[in-house]
Amino acid sequence: MNPSEPAFDFLGLSGKTVLVMGVANKKSVAFRIAKILESTGVDVIYSVRSESRKASLEKLLAGRRIIICDVEKQAEIDALATTLSSDGTRLAGLVHSIAFADYPDGIRPFHETTRTQFLQAIDISAYSLTTVCNSLKEIFDRDASVVTIGISTTRMASESYGFMAPIKAALESSLAFLTKSFSRFSEVRFNSVAAGLLKTSASAGIPGYVDSYLYAEKVIPRGRAVETDEVASTAVFLLSPRSSGITAQSIVVDAGMSINYFDASVVSAVTAADID
Repeated sequence: MNPSEPAFDFLGLSGKTVLVMGVANKKSVAFRIAKILESTGVDVIYSVRSESRKASLEKLLAGRRIIICDVEKQAEIDALATTLSSDGTRLAGLVHSIAFADYPDGIRPFHETTRTQFLQAIDISAYSLTTVCNSLKEIFDRDASVVTIGISTTRMASESYGFMAPIKAALESSLAFLTKSFSRFSEVRFNSVAAGLLKTSASAGIPGYVDSYLYAEKVIPRGRAVETDEVASTAVFLLSPRSSGITAQSIVVDAGMSINYFDASVVSAVTAADID
């Protein structure tokens, strides 16, 4: 191949526009997704929750278009859609990498979750996907792809994750309903990357998460945790026309952790500790 010739666009994303919501810093899943998208020739538009977050990303996202949108405020979601529509933007994809849970007193038993905590978390982390997509529906390409970030299992009662697993379950369930309702007027697809434990700044702030992350490395067959770029690459595939037959699905990226909970070495370590 002549070095001056463009590389073959295997993913079919070059020249398209994707909105990425949720970049917090360079370790964010959203940022890694955006970097891969940009490397394939995608025009990435960034949406962040506040002016202060935008300011903190000034160097990281230098020269990029950044729009403020706090998903707790419907007016800002509507303003985001109006801004994009007014300049003729057409979206081939949306990345929804937004989650928030308030643990003011650390992780408490699930039955002690307060109404305020739960409703705020479900508003930001789950419902926001639905209301953002509704507001953006007129500027989605007919075959656009929407990808959100979930967790590898919503049935595992992981104490270190607090009350977020039920929230993520609601997010995951909404994929089928969004796919069905959008199918009345489009072929927009809705999928999730169900990620295993990651080393991100957001996860590090969850009480007890680091210990769970270290445990995951012991249980994963290959002996090392899932990397953020592995999750990001899967998201980019789901955003591309190469995944056109996939919708209303959660693709698990956990490096095989879910098949190996009874690894002999881990079981032996636990039983030996009980004997001691």
